[in-house]
Amino acid sequence: MAPRMDDVMRLCCEISAHDQIKVAVKNSTKGALVAGGTAFVGALLGGPPGIAIGGAVGGLLGSWLTSGQFRPLPQILMELPPTQQQKLYNDVVSVLGNLDWMDAAQLIALVMGNATLQQQVTATLLNYITKELRAEVRYQD
Repeated sequence: MAPRMDDVMRLCCEISAHDQIKVAVKNSTKGALVAGGTAFVGALLGGPPGIAIGGAVGGLLGSWLTSGQFRPLPQILMELPPTQQQKLYNDVVSVLGNLDWMDAAQLIALVMGNATLQQQVTATLLNYITKELRAEVRYQD
């Protein structure tokens, strides 16, 4: 990972850890597979009525399996594939503007020391999480 991108990713992790942000990434594929699989099994066992029953049970099971899986945002950010990290990097750098820094520690200090800039980076991060990852955001209680 390029040093500048690494610095921005560390900044995003620091901000999300500071605000204790947790995220649940909705895995619709897993839910769809569960619903489809149970509908198929229902069809094998019960014919047309089995499809309806299997689909309903599978839909409920799939929904239950994919809901409420909140994890700390820094953990999710570090697991992002390089293309998604690059998109987040581009979004945050556009907010940082002409800000110049030497390393991650200095970048974090500059942003955390400026309330307006910190709010802008946080808003950009949350916008990315909700729009690009289609994730549900929750702040720690």
